[in-house]
Amino acid sequence: LTGNENGDIIQQLAYRISRLEGVLRLNKMITESGRKIFATSGKTADFDATVEKCREAGGSIATPRNPGENDAILYFVKYFNTYAYLGIKQSLIPGKFQLLNGARLSYTNWYSNEPSGQGEE
Repeated sequence: LTGNENGDIIQQLAYRISRLEGVLRLNKMITESGRKIFATSGKTADFDATVEKCREAGGSIATPRNPGENDAILYFVKYFNTYAYLGIKQSLIPGKFQLLNGARLSYTNWYSNEPSGQGEE
């Protein structure tokens, strides 16, 4: 392809992606924080299915690493009036949590007396 044809194709793809993102935003299916895009299907699923769907989409289950990312996840929780799975798990020490890969959490924003494992964290 000539340089102009490549440029035209890239411009068309950028336009189509922009339109798709607009539709997803209108349908409350995506939001972003920083350079990360957070997305949902809006459907109920179990934790393992959620992790797998995120992997299939080329991403990972959401793990808030700062207040902006926490707000992006909270956006879906409020909009769909439900809970959200996070990419964390309880460590071998009761009451302590870590990332799914075992790394230490660098950001938490628990409610008072949480985490309790009751879904109100």
